[in-house]
Amino acid sequence: MKQKIIRIVKGIAPPILFDIYRGLTENRVYRGDFKTWEEARKTCDGYDSDLILDKVRDALLKVKNGDAVYERDSVLFDKVQYSWPLLTGLLWIASRNGNRLNLVDFGGSLGSTYFQNKKLLAHLHELKWNVVEQNKFVECGKQYFEDDHLQFYYSIDDCLKEQPADTILLSSVIQYLEKPYDLLREIIHKRFKYIIIDRTAFINTGDDRITVQKVPPEIYQASYPAWFFNQKKFLDYFSGAYELIADFESNDRADIPSVFKGYIFTLNHVD
Repeated sequence: MKQKIIRIVKGIAPPILFDIYRGLTENRVYRGDFKTWEEARKTCDGYDSDLILDKVRDALLKVKNGDAVYERDSVLFDKVQYSWPLLTGLLWIASRNGNRLNLVDFGGSLGSTYFQNKKLLAHLHELKWNVVEQNKFVECGKQYFEDDHLQFYYSIDDCLKEQPADTILLSSVIQYLEKPYDLLREIIHKRFKYIIIDRTAFINTGDDRITVQKVPPEIYQASYPAWFFNQKKFLDYFSGAYELIADFESNDRADIPSVFKGYIFTLNHVD
């Protein structure tokens, strides 16, 4: 099972998203309705992960050192743009755990969401934010950003060996995996008490759709496959094992009929 998780982690592509925010999120550009992931991948441009990593590292270091307020997808801002539903969910979970929060941020870059919410979570009795990412991001995170609250791991299993994390966060990541339901199956099998999905693309009719997303050229010249999930099929995957506590819309938008949403689930029979 550990090797399966490692393969999934290594399959995250891209390691960071590139959408630019000017007030609200601009429309992302998608094209195609491909039969297979491989068919979509063949039409995509490559991307330089080292360049992406360097840009994100440099931007987040400015946030960490107090030279900037907020980073999103390597772009710096002078004001934090909170996802209030996500933050509410995190605080709700902490309130049920004695004001403690210990979570796995799967595909969490170099801790962007941690730094986004750090100020409003600082009062918690305990805060453990564990990022699971690709190897280069983990190595960079350990070198430049790791501290008592923010940790980096190569796999979920590696994290759970050291951290009693009961929450997992999937923010704008699962639609970029070739086999997203494999990851969901592994997560459900591990019986996290809480699962938070955020910034994920859904359609209401038809089967799951595979598209190609174009990166804004002012950020990087690249494109990559991306899923639009059938909302009912996606939610049915959790039925039986988990209870849906809340759902909410994200600010992200696409140029095809869809909605970006988030969900908060709890394991059935959680006290």
